[in-house]
Amino acid sequence: MSLIIGSIHLNNPVILAPMAGVSDAPFRRLAKRFGVGLTVSEMIASKAMVRAHAKTLRMSNPLGNDGPESIQIVGCEADVMADAARLNEQRGAAIIDINMGCPAKKIIRGEAGAALMKDEQLAGRIMESVVRAVSVPVTVKMRLGWDEGSINAPRLAKIAEESGIALVTVHGRTRAQFYGGQADYERIAEVKRAVTIPVIANGDVTSLDKAREILDRSGADGVMIGRGSYGRPWFPGQAAHYLQTGERLAEPDVVQRLAILVEHVEDMLDHYGEQAGLPIARKHIAWYSKGLPGSAEFRSQLMRLGDPQAVRDCLQGFWDRASERLAA
Repeated sequence: MSLIIGSIHLNNPVILAPMAGVSDAPFRRLAKRFGVGLTVSEMIASKAMVRAHAKTLRMSNPLGNDGPESIQIVGCEADVMADAARLNEQRGAAIIDINMGCPAKKIIRGEAGAALMKDEQLAGRIMESVVRAVSVPVTVKMRLGWDEGSINAPRLAKIAEESGIALVTVHGRTRAQFYGGQADYERIAEVKRAVTIPVIANGDVTSLDKAREILDRSGADGVMIGRGSYGRPWFPGQAAHYLQTGERLAEPDVVQRLAILVEHVEDMLDHYGEQAGLPIARKHIAWYSKGLPGSAEFRSQLMRLGDPQAVRDCLQGFWDRASERLAA
């Protein structure tokens, strides 16, 4: 299985979702190394991008030689979105993704993200403007609709196709659902039937079986994995391997997981600086440790530590104890 996005050929149809505060450069680097087909950056505020805000520019830094990368932009002004797309193309983005699915109140108050699904004309103008602004493929990520009474993803996907969009990703929930309930794969199938461009299915992919299920039930061309990768940067690559071969790769053992985590933590501390990176690293450490013996106590202790070396020592001690208990 492969995936074609405009002129971009991916060797597998699994995409790491854009996740604010999660899919930063260190996380994307790991996911790429473990075999995911494509990574998407955290959403980049288009106005901040155009104003060359330092934090925003760091968020949009391409990974370099790790294959094609998509940069996601968010906003509600067609001309500003177009300018942000141009800047990201100049900085090395292989694909520009438009966010029309974020349910966060801060984004919605700015009439961006999933709020754009309520104004199909504005959504269409933004998509057309961004497509005209760049030479790289443009994609869009949306939800099923604003709420149960306004399911319009099939219609908006058709507008996207007519605007020159190369691929549509659909999260199988409405904005009103946020992340509650179950993702509706059959409604993603309605989007797939409405267009001829590739459709990516997203929502609740937390296991290899769910990756297979979402493709079978939606008929989509690929799968996007978000929360299922928390503390598991190897999982999207495992899913890609399973969908291509049917083989279930083993989960990393405790020693392997520690090695991955230590590498991840050091990359975060280097990327952000030790003091700024420490709170972000603690969040990821908590996800990695979930399910291991004594993890609740470890997380409680971890959150009280403000010194990077103390965190490293605490992490090593916990993993040593967890390894001993599992071996026993």
